[in-house]
Amino acid sequence: MTRSSTLKQRLYTIIFEAETPGGKAFDVILLLLILASVATVSLESVAELRQEHLRLFLALEWSFTIIFTVEYILRIYSTPRPFKYIFSFFGLVDLLSIIPTYLSLFILGTQYLLVVRVLRLLRIARIFKMTRFINEGQQLSSALKASLTKIAVFLGTVITLVIIIGSLMYIIEGEASGFTSIPTSVYWAIVTLTTVGYGDIAPVTALGQVLASFVMIMGYGIIAVPTGIVTVEMSRSDKKMAGTRTCPNCHEEGHPAEANYCYNCGYALQAPERA
Repeated sequence: MTRSSTLKQRLYTIIFEAETPGGKAFDVILLLLILASVATVSLESVAELRQEHLRLFLALEWSFTIIFTVEYILRIYSTPRPFKYIFSFFGLVDLLSIIPTYLSLFILGTQYLLVVRVLRLLRIARIFKMTRFINEGQQLSSALKASLTKIAVFLGTVITLVIIIGSLMYIIEGEASGFTSIPTSVYWAIVTLTTVGYGDIAPVTALGQVLASFVMIMGYGIIAVPTGIVTVEMSRSDKKMAGTRTCPNCHEEGHPAEANYCYNCGYALQAPERA
């Protein structure tokens, strides 16, 4: 094994794994840097603080960006499948967390998009070995995926309903009551059906109020439907003990310590290091 490949493997273990002392230390430091960078961006948006400490904010912002840029490059360098990482969820998040600072050189205000770095905190469960939370998160993700078709059908039904209800309300109330068009009436139907109720448009006729009452009552039942769909799918999902190990081939996370191969692509996992 060449020195270069040994270095890559060592970097991969530190950067992508959370089971080792070095990997955990790296992730904890990274977590603190992310929190500090998000706090810096948030404080910079306060006009009084920005005027008094503009240079400090700029220095901190660029320091964090340079650190995260180096980290991003090291992730690409150390992984066996660079493009797999680049186009993975966390790979895209890592990239988006550094782009706004460079864009701010050409487009003012884009540095505030750096708050996207808060998405990197999703690694917190992996860092602190919160396998229970990882497991529950995987269950929820699986349930949502399994529910997509049913939810899509449900949303299609709801859209049909609000169009019909909006059209009826436009006919019943008319422009004199504020229902100036069918799109405006559909907007009212959506606001009412979802029980938001802004109150900017309201029916004044008796028939319109009866229809509105029906829509309000129906809204409570409709809100419960997607919740029930996801709940059923969650109850069907198998509960598997998750871990924090990452596949070097497809970057799938959640492998338990005793796993030898990736459950997603079948790639051989690196043996976990012990302290």
